[in-house]
Amino acid sequence: MRSSIPKVLHGLGGKPLLAHVLKTARVLSPKNICIVYGYGGDMVRQAITDTDLNWIQQTEQLGTGHALLQALPSLSENGLTLILFGDVPLVRSETLDKLIHASENKSCALLSVELEKPQGYGRIIRDVGANKVIAIVEEKDASLEEKEIREINTGMMVIPNQLLHKWLPNIGKKNKQNEYYLTDIIAMAVKQGIDVVTVKPVDAWEILGVNSKHQLAALERIYQRNCADKLLDQGVSLADPSRIDIRGELICGHDVEIDINCIFEGKVILGDNVIIKANNILKNVSVAAGTIIAPNCLIEDTVIGEICQIGPYARFRPKTELGNNVHIGNFVEVKNSTIATGTKASHLSYIGDTLIGRNVNIGAGTITCNYDGVNKHQTIIEDNVFIGSDSQLIAPVTVAEGAVIGAGSTITRNAPPGKLTLSRSKQVSVAGWIRPVKNKK
Repeated sequence: MRSSIPKVLHGLGGKPLLAHVLKTARVLSPKNICIVYGYGGDMVRQAITDTDLNWIQQTEQLGTGHALLQALPSLSENGLTLILFGDVPLVRSETLDKLIHASENKSCALLSVELEKPQGYGRIIRDVGANKVIAIVEEKDASLEEKEIREINTGMMVIPNQLLHKWLPNIGKKNKQNEYYLTDIIAMAVKQGIDVVTVKPVDAWEILGVNSKHQLAALERIYQRNCADKLLDQGVSLADPSRIDIRGELICGHDVEIDINCIFEGKVILGDNVIIKANNILKNVSVAAGTIIAPNCLIEDTVIGEICQIGPYARFRPKTELGNNVHIGNFVEVKNSTIATGTKASHLSYIGDTLIGRNVNIGAGTITCNYDGVNKHQTIIEDNVFIGSDSQLIAPVTVAEGAVIGAGSTITRNAPPGKLTLSRSKQVSVAGWIRPVKNKK
């Protein structure tokens, strides 16, 4: 991967590769999840904080068979063990469920697939007459004839625990890589007359792993297209399914429309008839029904009410909450503030640590000055207030109900209800003043 980050922690759809595998595994309701780790294990354990995992260190990397051998003491004598890989993130739980059921009669079950270009994978060797699996040959150990076989071993398999306890301690490493191959237990099964059955995934991309940034990027596109297809199936309108990125969970109501180049991170909820225009980024956001978000907005940790008009070029920082029918226009930044129903801030304003009532008009260029250089302070603007353009409200300060703040004012004391409050220097025209001219070169 040409990276100091362990491979299984590289991101796919906003989550580590290993997190995808664990999520799929949990759908199957396992009694025990063991993670065998080696390189960068401390980083992996810090990133994956699930408390119910059984972490097992493989101090020497001597092959897949050796890795599973480290986990053997943690496996019960009964039941089945499903073997997955932390760098193969897209396998479906439905596929694995079929694999598990295929092994319920005490047979061994393999996930195999036929590839046009099987290079790099172990080949499934079958008895020509009975079409039964008789061996798996790793590519480095395969003959030229065996390398022509297109059915490959994905490495994912289900083995009865009783057989694992019997076979794993007896595998050897007589091969070109001098490693303990997990596939050797398949040869043991065949030798003892135990059935080895195969299950194939619906799509070949389910078994694709990651060994380079190129492969990671390719899987990201597959993952994103799958997410887009699910949204389309649910009735969401996507302007271009190839230009949407979901890096978390996106929940949509009816008749939602999403334009191109939008990114959804964390958990995002879009209510009925919400319209998301182009180039928006939403992270941990809830948007109620009928709201329209114009292009080029950045919205994080925010709750937005119904029938709001947002943007373009608006920014919402964490702990922001908007009521219904709120209008936040271009180049307005809101942070840690609550804005009630019917309020408008249409242009070029900063609203920070502020509590705003209903039907307030925030004029262009208004700033709530919430920071004194050491501490943050709150501004309170009550219902039906009009704030004139280019005003500065020096927190802590309250503008009472129905007050009007004259344009160009700096308000340092509480403004009384229903009155015009302003602070301006006397306007003068300077006699004898001459407008400067540009110096000649």
